[in-house]
Amino acid sequence: MAFECRKSIEVSEKLAFCLENSCEEQTELNQVSAKSEIEEVQISEVGSDSKTITGKVAVPELEFHSNNSSWKTFQKDVFSDLRRSITDLPSALISEILDCLGPKELGIVSCVSTNLHSLASEHHVWKEFYCERWGLPSIPAPIDSGLPDEKSWKELFVEREFRSKTFMGRYSIDVLYGHTEAVRTVFLLASTKLVFTSGYDSIVRMWDMEDGLSIASSQPLGCTIRAVAADTKLLVAGGTDGFIHGWKAVEGLPHLFDIRGIQNQNSQFRLWEHEGPITSLSLDLTRIYSGSWDMTVRVWDRFSLKCLKVLRHSDWVWGLVPRDTTIASSSGSDVCVWDTSSGDLITVVHNAHVGNTYALARSHAGDFIFTGGEDGAIHMFEIIETDTLKVATWIPHSGPVYSLAFEFPWLVSASSDGKMSLIDVRALLKARKDRSRRRVLRMKQRDQCSVEPPQRMLHGFVSNLFSVDIGADRIVCGGEEGVVRIWNFSQALEIERRVRALRGIRLENRMRRRKVQLEINNNSKDGCNDQCSVAAKKNSANGRNGVWYSKRGVSSKLKA
Repeated sequence: MAFECRKSIEVSEKLAFCLENSCEEQTELNQVSAKSEIEEVQISEVGSDSKTITGKVAVPELEFHSNNSSWKTFQKDVFSDLRRSITDLPSALISEILDCLGPKELGIVSCVSTNLHSLASEHHVWKEFYCERWGLPSIPAPIDSGLPDEKSWKELFVEREFRSKTFMGRYSIDVLYGHTEAVRTVFLLASTKLVFTSGYDSIVRMWDMEDGLSIASSQPLGCTIRAVAADTKLLVAGGTDGFIHGWKAVEGLPHLFDIRGIQNQNSQFRLWEHEGPITSLSLDLTRIYSGSWDMTVRVWDRFSLKCLKVLRHSDWVWGLVPRDTTIASSSGSDVCVWDTSSGDLITVVHNAHVGNTYALARSHAGDFIFTGGEDGAIHMFEIIETDTLKVATWIPHSGPVYSLAFEFPWLVSASSDGKMSLIDVRALLKARKDRSRRRVLRMKQRDQCSVEPPQRMLHGFVSNLFSVDIGADRIVCGGEEGVVRIWNFSQALEIERRVRALRGIRLENRMRRRKVQLEINNNSKDGCNDQCSVAAKKNSANGRNGVWYSKRGVSSKLKA
């Protein structure tokens, strides 16, 4: 903006200077014309002095022409400055301007010109847009696969944004049988297309997400398994006896984990420090997080397998979600946010629900927390430094909400009433920049007491859905029935692609027909003009002098 202000001041000064010069030159021109008229009269009276007079008159004419040429050059410089556009700025400055825009605005800018298209499409901010919503891709694609390595961050963002719209389309349901008792926990590892489930039968099962087939199952672990978490290198399960059982990924295996074998120190381990049932587990690159009914959250080093921090609560811990250097946990009816490096409590949301807060989810940037409780409500909170603000509330269920899962922009919930709700939170968020120049997600100004309706409800269960997860066009849930259901929305993606292709073909055909119609109309007009000219010639030959008469006009005159 400072650049534009300085430029506008310079241009206004140039324009003022030009106007002053033009006024002076106009007065000089008037004086010169007056002198020339007087001298022309003298020339007519005295012919011998004509040479000297013409010499006197020629001098100011030369001065005027020289002033006129300078005025034209100066005028050209001024208006060339006025005709400059944003593309005339340095690329670094344009990049800084584009850094202040959102995804939609960047897409619009990329359609303006070729130069802006290259700058906007290759801008580094697309990576920030992608990572703040979904994080970095878990597994880099092989070099010869032709997938993410050959795609720009803009293409990856647009593709992921397009895929996120499929949850409002058609779906199919795959039912996975194998558990003999209720399923307490499900986990979807979308990067490897694997599903992990467990429950009252104390067996951890691994499924293929695409085919719905059982790949492997572990030995009975001796107690109910209430929590499972995994990434591409580690799989952990937490039991009601207070232990954490883990499997390390084995190199060379197509399905990463060998969970069928007997406990081996090289590939399996077990951690004992909790004094109550483990209810929640989570992983990041360096740590393992566990929550328990012993009213603690423990932070473990995933390489040395030692406990680093113990975060003590005032009630049973039901859920936890870590993000960067903070971790959010639900204890009783409260929600706490902790600093994992120091172990200090940052903020607390007291009495988030009427009764226990069973479910917890969090945006990838960590600024928004979603809670589900015993009262059947779902709340959305924003973390502002050391304070929290309630953004919205949904009441889609008639029973307690046992599980929540979030993948931008969809929040999915599972309840004891046997229903799942799909909530699109895109309308509540907008992109912004904070003082540290880091792009995060912010909410739009809305009434804190407003109750929002869910976008979609999924039915088909008897009762008591205990766990749900979302990712890669799939929603996985398990409950009291002892079966695992996978809601497959990939068909909606294919249908949407076909619809877009057909829409493009129809638009192209419409434009082609319009072009042909315009050509026909132009040809018909040319033919009509030729016929009119021929008729005019005939009428002139008949003596009407090229005047066209109207029968209606003649009849009206006769009546008068």
